[in-house]
Amino acid sequence: MTVFGRKRVRNTDNGGPEPRRQPEFDGLLNYIIVILDSCRYDTFMEAAPRTIMKLGETECRYSYASWTAPSHYNLLMGLMPHSSPRNVFASEYYKKDFLKFNERLGAEGISFRSLVPRLYLPDYLRSGLGYITRAMVSLPVLNSYTPVNCGFDSWKLMPDHNDMAAMLDEMRFSPDRPSFYLLNVGETHYPYALPSEPKNQWPRISGVHGVFKHLDDHVVGGRLVEDEGPPRFFDQDQLDRLRARQVETVRYLDGVFEKLFDLVPKNTYITVTSDHGELFGEDGYFGHGPVFHEKVFEVPFLEGRIR
Repeated sequence: MTVFGRKRVRNTDNGGPEPRRQPEFDGLLNYIIVILDSCRYDTFMEAAPRTIMKLGETECRYSYASWTAPSHYNLLMGLMPHSSPRNVFASEYYKKDFLKFNERLGAEGISFRSLVPRLYLPDYLRSGLGYITRAMVSLPVLNSYTPVNCGFDSWKLMPDHNDMAAMLDEMRFSPDRPSFYLLNVGETHYPYALPSEPKNQWPRISGVHGVFKHLDDHVVGGRLVEDEGPPRFFDQDQLDRLRARQVETVRYLDGVFEKLFDLVPKNTYITVTSDHGELFGEDGYFGHGPVFHEKVFEVPFLEGRIR
């Protein structure tokens, strides 16, 4: 009898155990995607998080979208932030990019065609390869009622939007089936606050903070938060301090990643990236979303195998 692809051991007529047949998923790796929400590439490089960088070379790549929800949808289609090669057909780039999942999962024969027709990575991992699929997210725009929650065994919006360490407390790995985790990390998102920082000490930008001052209200029932009126002209010194705060959150998260690396089983593959960047006054822009600027698309990308 097969349970989740694993062959049960039965006794033979002579009383000894029947030789165990290799199940289909033997050798598959646990796989984790960590998305540092709003973390732009140069912020990550300035922070120089030594532990995270042990995964592999940090690349500057480009997000397919400038806002959280569509960017996560692309990521969960298997479309990682892309490079920008010249004189290359897009179809050839996609083909090569999808083949990378064979290395990430310790599998063979995975291609773009493998995900057809759903074209959704969690669904393929769960239904096609027997993975346990779980997501823990920090931003309410990714709550469990949104379309991105497809193909997951569990999906949780965390009680606080800026506490990756709390996610680690809830991570579990089965000895019988490989696991896939999506972690959307909110420390790097405005207001760039660490879990230990009291909310009354968070920075405030008029016209922006009204949306976020009750960022976690959705978790406890939620209510529409009215904006605080039109924003005053941005103060560049204040924006520079905000960017410094984002750098500091990456440095803090480096310690959380050290705990993550100690927690996961051997032969776990981890991808670290961002859903989009952030603007801190460059060319008159702040934030992300309805912004077309190189810095809002530049994101860090690195990955590697924990052995």
